[in-house]
Amino acid sequence: MTHLESSHQTAAATPRERLVRGPLAVVFVSSFATLTSFYLLLSVTPLYAAKAGAGNAGAGLVTGALLLGTVAAELASAGLMKRYRYRTLLATGAALMGMPSLALLSGGPLAMVAAVSVVRGFGFGLGTVVMGALTAMLLPPERRGEGLGLYGVVASLPGVLALPAGVWLAGHSGFAVVVLITAATALVPLAAFGWLPGTVNPGTVNPGTGDPGEDAAPGLLAGLRHEGERRLALIFAATTVAGGVVVSFLPLAAGASGGTAAAGLLAQALTATAARWWEGRHGDRHGHARLLVPGLVATSFGMITMVWLATPATVIAGMCLFGAGFGIVQNATLALMIDRMPASGLGTASALWNLAYDAGYGAGPVVFGLFVGHTGYPAAFALTGLLVLAALPAGRRERAGGGSRRHLARSG
Repeated sequence: MTHLESSHQTAAATPRERLVRGPLAVVFVSSFATLTSFYLLLSVTPLYAAKAGAGNAGAGLVTGALLLGTVAAELASAGLMKRYRYRTLLATGAALMGMPSLALLSGGPLAMVAAVSVVRGFGFGLGTVVMGALTAMLLPPERRGEGLGLYGVVASLPGVLALPAGVWLAGHSGFAVVVLITAATALVPLAAFGWLPGTVNPGTVNPGTGDPGEDAAPGLLAGLRHEGERRLALIFAATTVAGGVVVSFLPLAAGASGGTAAAGLLAQALTATAARWWEGRHGDRHGHARLLVPGLVATSFGMITMVWLATPATVIAGMCLFGAGFGIVQNATLALMIDRMPASGLGTASALWNLAYDAGYGAGPVVFGLFVGHTGYPAAFALTGLLVLAALPAGRRERAGGGSRRHLARSG
């Protein structure tokens, strides 16, 4: 009997702990506020830069600057979390997202807007990694997958609500109103400081003081060197590549009307959110590793159906299938990456997962844009779907035994 099977039997034989308690609820509120701040300006800042005379190149620059700051924070976060309290880093991330936003009220040049985007991106990346680690710590282990799925629901809603709201507010109330709301929501986690533990190492660290324990947290490089963690990151990145392509190019795809693209993206967002929550509940009972292959197949086939761009029903159905697979892989990979880390490595697992997310989301549209002019949209979407299937051997490896809990050895 594997460790995973025995843990499920033990969990089934004992009363289940309450899923959401006070500190975790505070993390959820902080996550919702942080992501609301992020999405409110995500489409508005490039629009502002373009209207200010920077053109399409300037609009792309500010988005790229935001992503650059986010990835930099994810690369640095594991090291920072070994030196500083987690709640301190969360407060720092909130300040870096909120305070520089106010500089946009002055209507400065493109260089200033790009610099603000870099700083905001760093604050956002730092905050999301820390909140992911805190969520994993505060969840009861036997319900961790379900809790991560619920966290995914909380994290997904701002993308559905705040992204269009930012554009609407900018058009109806002005750019300054969006900036002020963005700054206010970004600073919400500062109020959570006293409610949260200082670290995410309950076995070796005093949560109230953040004093270091005997076990050193594994660093980001140690996580990347670990075969299982690296394999899961690559599986997830295969789906995020496709996710970035869908969000960036479905509205531009020849043959798909604007209404069809919008309906498809909404269907994808809603089904991905529901699938993350379902995967958590199912994975806690039956194992997360066995869901990776079905998730990859659903993601791939959902993308391949985009060859029928002129048929609205097919596009929407395909996006539902894509969203379901994407949500399953999102939650399963995060749960497995956290499960095989020691308690001191929850921050590293969160950093690796977020890095895989943003790297794939950024690289996918870049590569897609290079060859879509030669192949056309239907063929390019189909090739992207086939690329997702390249991760199937890794998914089968996890299902065959790689998904059992094997803690990463403590190293720097």
